[in-house]
Amino acid sequence: MYRIVLLAGDGIGPEVVREARRVLEACATRHDLELEFVDELIGGISIDTHGTPLRDEVVALCRESRAVLLGAVGGPAWDDLAVDVRPEKGLLEIRKRLGLFANLRPASVIPALVEASTLRPEVVRGIDLLVVRELTGGLYFGEPKGRSEVGGVRRAVNSMVYDEDEVARISRVAFQQARLRRGHVTHVHKANVLEVSQLWMEVVEEVAKDYPDVELAHQLVDSCAMLLVKDPRRFDVIVTSNLFGDILSDEAAQIAGSLGMLPSASLASGGFGLYEPVHGSAPDIAGQDRANPLAAVLSVAMLLETSLECAAAAAQLREAVSRVLADGHRTADLLLEGEQREVVGCRAMGDLVLQKLAGQ
Repeated sequence: MYRIVLLAGDGIGPEVVREARRVLEACATRHDLELEFVDELIGGISIDTHGTPLRDEVVALCRESRAVLLGAVGGPAWDDLAVDVRPEKGLLEIRKRLGLFANLRPASVIPALVEASTLRPEVVRGIDLLVVRELTGGLYFGEPKGRSEVGGVRRAVNSMVYDEDEVARISRVAFQQARLRRGHVTHVHKANVLEVSQLWMEVVEEVAKDYPDVELAHQLVDSCAMLLVKDPRRFDVIVTSNLFGDILSDEAAQIAGSLGMLPSASLASGGFGLYEPVHGSAPDIAGQDRANPLAAVLSVAMLLETSLECAAAAAQLREAVSRVLADGHRTADLLLEGEQREVVGCRAMGDLVLQKLAGQ
């Protein structure tokens, strides 16, 4: 029996997690996996209910579980709160407290969605890259940080801090992933101006010696951002710090067609993971059955593959999603400008994926 904690969160989170759970239950039945689901709160809804974006009890429950499936957090209803108590604080806290140091964000183009990218088809066709982002260090967690007023002038500071163990740990994840793919790692940095990036350069080079079968390249973050839109197919695995990874993974997601299609996994040691779609809470369409659940569904595929070690189920689920899209079904975010297609809602898209799974 594997316990899966569901943290639906805010906005469209409950809608996409509902469809993801239905799909996960179907996959579990097909592959004789016994799952127990527990629903809990995170983000804005937790603030409204309990006065905090993340309770200690939720963290403890997650630690005793096999995996976490998360929807999204945040929205304008909580924008006036102090930074330390906003919904996003709950997301940062759960990553830190569960030791989720490695964020994996794949960006690939499903053939049926080549035209959905804002780039020319010949540029995006065949994109298949993976951003491996360090998730619990760097600028988002470094000390000192805060705001002050000096001589009547407002001042703010954040600190980018890493030690060699943190860099080596995430580097090993990247090289191991590259071994499962095309054998190439690109380390993205700003070593020409940042001492932190210079440490990253040294440690990544040291770790690379343990992986002689994997090719390593270094790329400045600004030129990497340019190359992602110029020649994205050149990249296999990108490894980088928290801040750079946050920015570049969203860029890669949009290149692939839509944030509504991109899953992610945040991993700790020992196979435990938190899985979530890359997109945000989209409060403007929440509760209207207009959300695209496929990023959450594909996050389930990563959960099956990594935390439940059922690669066959993951492959079947990805194939089901591809076939639904090949049949021409689209949620609103996947429609091209001026394209005339029938738009399906969140629930209907979940139904279509379940039908394809049943027909395999």
